[in-house]
Amino acid sequence: MKEKTVCMVNPNLFVVSGGPGSGKTTVLHELARRGVPFAEEVARQIIQEQVQGGGTALPWADREAYTRLMLERSIASFLAHTPADRITFSDRGIPDTLCYARLIGLPADDFIQDACRRYRYGSVVFLAPPWKEIYATDSERKQDFAEAERTFELMAQVYDECGYTVIELPKASPAARADFILGAT
Repeated sequence: MKEKTVCMVNPNLFVVSGGPGSGKTTVLHELARRGVPFAEEVARQIIQEQVQGGGTALPWADREAYTRLMLERSIASFLAHTPADRITFSDRGIPDTLCYARLIGLPADDFIQDACRRYRYGSVVFLAPPWKEIYATDSERKQDFAEAERTFELMAQVYDECGYTVIELPKASPAARADFILGAT
């Protein structure tokens, strides 16, 4: 007999995601400036902590350990923001971990797929497309623009596969993007 998956749905927690350097965090800060809360991106926090502590769970070192940490922290962030009594945004979501696992060719991602089924965000996910004019690398974002484009395409596929309605953000100012997001939630 197959075990039934118990789901936790947080209909007021909406994901804003996209490839690296697409302006998603900037628009989330614009939303926060308007009084709309958001959960910080866990992937960047992990990188900062690992670099500061001399750890190896990094995208350019132990990718499997990084993936496990990203999943654990993404679930913890989801739980910390559940229930959301009003609209709240999440800078990336649990399906981002599934996307990353597939990008790096992780051999088994069943445990990540299970987490994607168990922890459900609001039904609409906002994806920021690759945007060459604003793309930049930094000490934590080392991907080139071509990888940012591949990430976006796979991310749209993963969120769709996970049952979300994917809405692509316009290439516009942070204020215009924030207006767009608020108009769609």
